[in-house]
Amino acid sequence: MRHFVYFSKSAQTSGNFDTNDLMRAGRMDIAIHTLISAFFLSHGFRKDVKIHLLFYGQPNPPRHIEIQVTDKLDISKKDVGNLIKKILYKYKEGKKTEVFPGCFIEKKSFLKVIEELQNEGKKIFILDKNGESIRKIKIPNESVFVLGDHEGLPKKELRRLKSISESVSIGNKMYFASQVVAIVNNELDVRNI
Repeated sequence: MRHFVYFSKSAQTSGNFDTNDLMRAGRMDIAIHTLISAFFLSHGFRKDVKIHLLFYGQPNPPRHIEIQVTDKLDISKKDVGNLIKKILYKYKEGKKTEVFPGCFIEKKSFLKVIEELQNEGKKIFILDKNGESIRKIKIPNESVFVLGDHEGLPKKELRRLKSISESVSIGNKMYFASQVVAIVNNELDVRNI
């Protein structure tokens, strides 16, 4: 299983945003494009991917949304914004709630999500243009790739994150988060991981 952990300092943490103005919702557009790159194929979906969206924007941070495409999940590229909106609306204090098949929401910190994935035996990779080339590293089947939005990863947690992860680069240019996910997916596809 491939895991992507996407962090956004500004993505709104309630469902009361306008899907026609996603930039005002804390750059929710970046989260949506990243999710699309994680799951959507031409005429199909990736069912070997799980995405963890960590939103730290107003009004109630943090929010952890976990999504894995299943046969029972009705998902469309043009309606991903509404999917996230509905998931945020269904948050219940103190519990992890399954809103749709394979779609969960809870209040959990960025570092807690990473630590739980590591405790499950998964290898953690942090996407960093100064890291080791993704083409040169060994990647196990159960891997987690951590990336941030246009503002990057939280500085406060970065030292701890770097101590439990390996820095990996997809190239010496800065790419959009959605492009990073597409490139990592392609590398894993080529390796049949």
